[in-house]
Amino acid sequence: MRIERPPVTRNHMDRFIDTIEWVAAIFVGLVAADIFVSVLLRYFFSTSIPDSYNFGQLLLGILIFWGIAATSYRGGHITVDLVWANVGPRQQRIIDVFATLVLLLVVTVQTYTLFDKVNATRNDNILTVDLHLPTWPFFAVAWAGDVSAVLLIAIRTWRLIFHPEDLRSAEPLAKAVE
Repeated sequence: MRIERPPVTRNHMDRFIDTIEWVAAIFVGLVAADIFVSVLLRYFFSTSIPDSYNFGQLLLGILIFWGIAATSYRGGHITVDLVWANVGPRQQRIIDVFATLVLLLVVTVQTYTLFDKVNATRNDNILTVDLHLPTWPFFAVAWAGDVSAVLLIAIRTWRLIFHPEDLRSAEPLAKAVE
């Protein structure tokens, strides 16, 4: 017997959030593929991809910032709920809004400083070692992930304050054992 579920309505914002999560997932795959191919070539063929180490570092940086974007909205990051778990629902919501506002401030400042890093890297013409490719486009893609994190945190803050019921579907399906 199959249980029919009502269709889930998806608005533009939910599709935007899903797109950011897919971009983060693609970068996870790229980092894993880079590592796998590099190890395979090194151990079986005694050769390497030119600038593989640089690409690995740059892709890992991109992955980190897009990962921040993906986990910031869904709340999938590590949290400490000692106080939150011992207060009522109203206080929990106040704590959630306050914590999200602090996160928004911190990530916004981080985005501003990373933009300076993108400009400095571009102006200094920093290149990779073997292929002499400019590194600033990698920094720019990482910065775009940080901008996405700011947007998603702002959306989460808006929904926490004005539409908390919209975040119910964003909660993880499984909770960690407490």
